[in-house]
Amino acid sequence: MNQHSGTTAVPRPAVEVDEESAPFFDAAARGILMVQRCDDCRAWLAPVARLCTECLSESVSWTAASGRGSVHTFGIMHQIYHPGFESEIPYNIAVVELEEGPRLQTNIVGCANSDITVGMKVSVTFDKISDTVSIPKFAPA
Repeated sequence: MNQHSGTTAVPRPAVEVDEESAPFFDAAARGILMVQRCDDCRAWLAPVARLCTECLSESVSWTAASGRGSVHTFGIMHQIYHPGFESEIPYNIAVVELEEGPRLQTNIVGCANSDITVGMKVSVTFDKISDTVSIPKFAPA
């Protein structure tokens, strides 16, 4: 039961893994953070890139990232935008810049929202949300 409205809790939206994102989610299920990297100029790219944002090459490959980075920006959500997240209010949404360069939208876990700061060093952890899907999140390093 939802404690606020007396109704049954609404499930979170499902993560839909497709052919392009499957390598990212397959690796996450094994505890590995994958991002894409240009085979030509070697630029690191945010998942899922269809071409290199630096040289426009269409030759990109999934590559394991270090999993280390820092908080680039963040916000604290106090409003319910989807009822599946109501029990987590307030929660954070952060952008983490990986050591390799790409930025990922994520959540910071393992600390209070009030302890999150821009520039805070973080490392990847994985939130197993189903038998087949794990989501990378970041905790203070």
